[in-house]
Amino acid sequence: MTQTGGLDDPLDPLDPIEAADVAHFADDGGRALPGVLAPFRHAAYRRLAVALVFTAFAGGVWIVALVWEVIRIGGGPGMLSAVSTASAVGVLLPALAGGVLADRVPQKLILLGVGTLELTGVIVVMTLSLTGTTQAWHLVVIAFGAGVGMAFYYPAYSAWLPALVDEADLMAVNGFEGMVRPTIGQAVGPAVAGLVVGMATSGAAMGVAAGAHSLGLMALITVPLTAVRRPVDEDGEPVAPGSPLTEMREGIGYMIRTPWLLATLLFAALMLLAIMGPLEVLVPFLIKDQLGGGPGDHALVLAAFGIGGAAGSLTMGSLPMPRRYLTVMNLTWGLGCLPFLLIGNASHVWVVIACAFAIGVTFSAPMVIWGTLLQRRVPRHLLGRVASLDFFISVSLMPVSMALAGPLAHWVGLTTTFVIAGIVPGLAAVFFTLAFKLTDDELRHPLRDGGESTPSP
Repeated sequence: MTQTGGLDDPLDPLDPIEAADVAHFADDGGRALPGVLAPFRHAAYRRLAVALVFTAFAGGVWIVALVWEVIRIGGGPGMLSAVSTASAVGVLLPALAGGVLADRVPQKLILLGVGTLELTGVIVVMTLSLTGTTQAWHLVVIAFGAGVGMAFYYPAYSAWLPALVDEADLMAVNGFEGMVRPTIGQAVGPAVAGLVVGMATSGAAMGVAAGAHSLGLMALITVPLTAVRRPVDEDGEPVAPGSPLTEMREGIGYMIRTPWLLATLLFAALMLLAIMGPLEVLVPFLIKDQLGGGPGDHALVLAAFGIGGAAGSLTMGSLPMPRRYLTVMNLTWGLGCLPFLLIGNASHVWVVIACAFAIGVTFSAPMVIWGTLLQRRVPRHLLGRVASLDFFISVSLMPVSMALAGPLAHWVGLTTTFVIAGIVPGLAAVFFTLAFKLTDDELRHPLRDGGESTPSP
């Protein structure tokens, strides 16, 4: 495996420890696997993928079990909102710090710490539930802790992947993971949790989540430890990290002076602001008030969005990196929001379901390109911090969009709000692509799929 520090960091060679890691992760027997299956020739990634599946399943069970635990102790929408808010605050507060840590500490250790924290929280809630001693503040505190864990999980996981697989396999890796999260985390896990809660109790569902978390941790333990990637000085010696604040400023500075990164993050922020509120908040009211539908119809819409996301991720992960990767990514995101125009003027629920599927495809497929792009063009020693900035911007604007959706729909009308969600992202995609000259950038910095990146001049 040939791995540079990133296209924008061409003189960043592998250190001896990492070179040994690369040799260790060479494919088993040289077997060629097609498309999205290619990364599974690496034993290390097979183990990580098993851990991902169990973790995603546990997360899906936890979400449903937590809701029914709130209901079991007599809580209503207000209590559930408090628990959800605690989780969101837990994610936001340390999000940037999570990236700094991911660039200073072996990422495996961070993931093990997060997994242990999550498992502990689930076991505590399970015990409280089964003994009938759960109180609202227990759930708020544990939800906050789970949110904190997520803030550290994402940048560490993103920064670890390039050390485990070839560059040419990163598209397939991101495609596989984009398929696992909606199918296992948003469909299978919640479905199993609903069955267990219905047949037994929310405490029993917590037990299922605890078992899955335990299996995920066991799989994660078997993945070999890799060295932290640090920049090197003129003598080829690793540069000692500065203070956490200095490291955070370094990551923000890299984002600001890197046009393709800054442009995409600004565009993504505007897109999420435009679409998340209508998708999460307004679609249920559209179904109920204008189409005469109910909860079952809303569930079908959500399922269609998830299935579309899985299909889009799996398809994109099976394809080579597009030559015009920045243009394809941003225009697919932007123009992929056009079905919101049909949703706002729909007269049948099936139209909303079909549009949700299409939006799911065009939302998730570019995510595969984006994840791969970060892992191949961002210098390895900055990847955790850049991933945390991406995560922070995405998460922070979702609640803002949801808060604005209701008042905006009241002011300009439901249909007009969906029209805005359908048009603004496409216009923004074209603007940022042209204004930041992304079409020139992607040609100057091609991403080949032969396992080697072309350095920036």
